[in-house]
Amino acid sequence: MNETVSIIVPVYNAEKYIVETIEHVVAQTYTDWELLLVVDGCRDESARVIREYQESKGERRLRILEGKENLGAAETRNRGLRETTGRYIAYVDADDLWKPEKLEKQLRYMREEQAAFVFTGYEFADEQGVGTGKVVHVPPRLSYREALKNTTIFTSTVMFDTQRIPRELLEMPNIKSEDTALWWKVLRNGYTAYGLDQNLVLYRRPAQSLSSNKLEAVRRIWNLYRRAEKLSIPYSMYNFCFWAWRAVKRRV
Repeated sequence: MNETVSIIVPVYNAEKYIVETIEHVVAQTYTDWELLLVVDGCRDESARVIREYQESKGERRLRILEGKENLGAAETRNRGLRETTGRYIAYVDADDLWKPEKLEKQLRYMREEQAAFVFTGYEFADEQGVGTGKVVHVPPRLSYREALKNTTIFTSTVMFDTQRIPRELLEMPNIKSEDTALWWKVLRNGYTAYGLDQNLVLYRRPAQSLSSNKLEAVRRIWNLYRRAEKLSIPYSMYNFCFWAWRAVKRRV
């Protein structure tokens, strides 16, 4: 039986961090994985850095998919998805870090719960990848309606079982906050997200990261409610209030 975890990493101008991210995957206690590094029209030396790492380590589980055109995060992850061979799909952003037992614990939890969609807790980290001590705890379950109010699911913590969820359903919408839009799409189709409340991921937040732009974050979540999910203005405002409160709470 195929128990491989296919890990998708969109790579865009990530030469500063990508080797450390790769090494944290290589250090996993669960070893049946493939790592797909999808290079998205970088303007830096990310592709060269990855190739040099692969050549020096002889790591056959690492696959590089290069593209000259900048497609954006959604299409880059979708390209990786189409190339996966494993039963399980996981994501890690090019500057985030996994604890060594992340895959092992998450897979065990997924099997115990017979879940199709699992996410974990995580910790904020500084630009050097050092944890700040601010850990985000996650609920044991999230339905679609609950997830509209609680966007605690973080991309680098997610895992899907493609024997339970069709791969075509895992295609990310090509919109801003494409990851959240995907979680909602999956949940809207009748699945439940199971939260493993353990700190297994370090979420690196460089000073100029997109997530640090609070006004842009507000615009993105509002557009998801109104355009992607087509919620009414009152229901959008209702969910937005919960989103804002939880977003502040996670960062304070």
